[in-house]
Amino acid sequence: MADMFVKSRIRDDKVTLFIKAGCPYCRNAMEMLKKYNFMPGHLQVFDISGLEYVQDYFQQTTGQRTVPRVFIGRHCIGGFSDLESMYWKLPGILRQIGALQ
Repeated sequence: MADMFVKSRIRDDKVTLFIKAGCPYCRNAMEMLKKYNFMPGHLQVFDISGLEYVQDYFQQTTGQRTVPRVFIGRHCIGGFSDLESMYWKLPGILRQIGALQ
């Protein structure tokens, strides 16, 4: 069930964040990404508060259950610190998947 939930939300040409309400790292990831000029609908945010089974799925598939879980295309890059560490190359990656205007 969790695999269908996650897989139905990630796409090759989108950036997808799985977050929890009130999480400062989630808020920081969203703020960082909102600085880019995304094509409409190419930055997706899903609140998984209360959906522990989704975090259990992330533990099995990515090795971590923390949020945010950031997917660029269908690839999970990790969390906020991972997103931060690739900040300098992010514009190129986002252009490559067709997410930017």
